[in-house]
Amino acid sequence: MADEKDDSPDGDASKGEEKDKDKKEDKPGKDEAPDKNDKKRRPLWPWLLVGVLVVGFVAVVLVIIYAPSDSVWTDDAYVTAHYATIAPRISGQVASVDVDDNQTVRAGQVLATLDDRDYRTTLATDQAMLARDQAQADDIKAQIDRLPSQIAQSQANVASSNAQLLFAQQNAARYRNLSATGAGSFQERQQADMSLRQAQASVDGAQAQVSSTRHQLPILQAQYQAALGTIRSDRAQVEQARLNLSYTRILAPLDGTVAEREVQVGNFVGPGAALMALVPLNRVYIVANYREVALRHVLPGQHARIHLDAYNLDLDGVVDSIPPASGAAFAPIQPNNATGNFTKIVQRLPVKILVSPGQNEAELLRIGFSVEITIHTGQADVKGRQSATPQRLTAR
Repeated sequence: MADEKDDSPDGDASKGEEKDKDKKEDKPGKDEAPDKNDKKRRPLWPWLLVGVLVVGFVAVVLVIIYAPSDSVWTDDAYVTAHYATIAPRISGQVASVDVDDNQTVRAGQVLATLDDRDYRTTLATDQAMLARDQAQADDIKAQIDRLPSQIAQSQANVASSNAQLLFAQQNAARYRNLSATGAGSFQERQQADMSLRQAQASVDGAQAQVSSTRHQLPILQAQYQAALGTIRSDRAQVEQARLNLSYTRILAPLDGTVAEREVQVGNFVGPGAALMALVPLNRVYIVANYREVALRHVLPGQHARIHLDAYNLDLDGVVDSIPPASGAAFAPIQPNNATGNFTKIVQRLPVKILVSPGQNEAELLRIGFSVEITIHTGQADVKGRQSATPQRLTAR
């Protein structure tokens, strides 16, 4: 079409000018330098920046390692507590289990019960033996109380026998005189002499009865003391039977949470068999294993920051005490360094750290949780303070 074509001389002139302009742009100008000069003139500030960063990094690392710090940190720490292992004190068959895993219980709450029928029978038997021995002791005591009356009766018999003896003596003398004068017969004299001897025997028998009755007192008293000893033994057996009966109800010794329940209804358990564990979560604490060289400024009472990994939160704590020995000292197989190839190894000491009260987030702590501990020592002069006092500063 005629409109689409531009045949005017002005159009040809403009095209020529554009071509000349492109040629000029392709040629390097006089002010532009060759490529080799461009390489030589590159700036040095990137290299300087890299060098500064490297030197700064090394300086920061050296400061962290060697510069004194008010805080000591470790991630070799965990949550623990002195938990109770629940075990029966007697043997028996489990009748009921009243708690379940992870249940919170109070001190004195029933955890489990054992079949108590055998122990009730034993208690009834011991109580019957106590009643029998008590009756025997009462009988002996009654005999002791009656003994003064028996002694008085025997003494009365002695008096009666003495009276008869006196009459027999007088009668014998009378018949002896009659027989000598011929007024009495020899037979009557013999009868009088026999009556005298009988009266004398009665007196001797009555006196012996008094002596025997009096000697009964220490015998009965000894028997009574033996009976009292038997009664004390019976009471002890009754008390033990009553205790054994009470042991059929296994109670919680403290507030805590049930863990590791291993008992089931119908199990026969013996004394000391572990039934479950009771963890006092309100008494948990932290064991932080610090290198011995990191404890140079650590003292009990210093503030500690506890970082709980599980919930990514921080808690406040306080250093309770520093242990008397390293963890390796109580190992079942202790390291023996008495060899020719000795290598010095820095030991770790388990520092006990208590959780400060009044923190609601502390209820989230569980035994075994990993934590990070930072103790703010304030560069305490432990060595100088220990030199000035004979008391042990690193203990509670």
